[in-house]
Amino acid sequence: MTSILTNNGAMVALQTLSAINKDLGSVQNEISTGKSVATAKDNSAIWAISKVMESDVSGFKAISDSLSLGESTVAVARQASESVTDLLTDIKGKVVAAQEDNVDRAKIQTDIEALTKQISSVVNAAQFNGLNLVDGNVTSSNVDGNTGVDILSSLDRSADGSVTSSSIGVAAQNLSMTAGTALTAASIGTDGGTVGVIDANDGGTNDSIKLDTFAFLDSTGTATGTAALPRGTAGLDNTVTTGLMEGDQLTFQIGSVEAQYTIRAGDTAEAIAAGMKSAFQNAGLSSTDFTMDIDTVAGELKITNNTNADVSFSSSVSRGSGGLAGLAAIDVSTGAGAAAALGSIENLINTSIDASASFGSVQGRIEIQSDFIGKLSDSLKSGIGSMVDADMEAASARLQALQVQQQLGVQALSIANQAPQSVLSLFR
Repeated sequence: MTSILTNNGAMVALQTLSAINKDLGSVQNEISTGKSVATAKDNSAIWAISKVMESDVSGFKAISDSLSLGESTVAVARQASESVTDLLTDIKGKVVAAQEDNVDRAKIQTDIEALTKQISSVVNAAQFNGLNLVDGNVTSSNVDGNTGVDILSSLDRSADGSVTSSSIGVAAQNLSMTAGTALTAASIGTDGGTVGVIDANDGGTNDSIKLDTFAFLDSTGTATGTAALPRGTAGLDNTVTTGLMEGDQLTFQIGSVEAQYTIRAGDTAEAIAAGMKSAFQNAGLSSTDFTMDIDTVAGELKITNNTNADVSFSSSVSRGSGGLAGLAAIDVSTGAGAAAALGSIENLINTSIDASASFGSVQGRIEIQSDFIGKLSDSLKSGIGSMVDADMEAASARLQALQVQQQLGVQALSIANQAPQSVLSLFR
């Protein structure tokens, strides 16, 4: 049946053409924006995921900047500590030269003082963007619980969508020469004779002393530890003067021989006793006149006077806020001072080497993390592209096909619109 009121063919052709035009518009939009999912109405789930990932990429860009800043800061500190190590090595050469009697110790001491001033200059200048990790001005705690700073290193997204940040802790290394405060954490525990004197060896019981009184700071703010804790350990209170910690300096003098030992992290009473014995040997204490025995169980050093004369002794313990606090006390203008300096400079070199190694280690970690963040950002961008970017080859092929379909659709609609005119021939 042919109807002049209802043109079913025209309706079908119009619907088909409308669908073609819609698809053509969608393809043209893909080509112009380069995205198959440009808005939430295109695919809400994919669009939402892509936007979350895009926000992460933006966050990782900020993290990359943070890592670059942190790496530069640590690099400056590492370079400074390495320079300090080189200068301390030069000072050691001067100290060794001063061991010889036939030298001008006064001129050597002048050279040492000049090198000491240069070390101070290096430490004070080692800042990047105002942050100096080696001058002792950093007092905050980092994520590891040590005195230092944090460098933002990552954003961690959990399965439930919550986001947390991660940081790399950089421990500050105090290489300043700030003078220390007196401590009561180590002393002569046994001195049965005259106070401040090792009695002559006359067959009595008072011809020896024992260095056997050592106390250590703990992580609860008191002095009940069993070993020296590193500077900046969480909970450690360096204002407590009744316990030892890393960097504290012991100075003992027997007769004219002075020996110094700087506490290192992890030192026990036995380690300190061994360190003091070595310091006395390096300072030139006569092994004939004095016998030094270490009790490894009790952690003590017994010094016996083998001569027939009383010998004076003294001891002191100090805490310098700087790891190189003992450097200013080095004086090789006398033979005794030169001998004592030999042991002191070795400990100071070890302190600067430890600082350099610490900065080098964390700088390497920052470089690795920075490289990872760069690759992670690239992977996220690639993932976002695979979800929302348009396939331009496919879009081009679809565009040509739809343009042909559009032309055919227009012709089909034109033919359908002309169909009712055929009814007129019935009335001629």
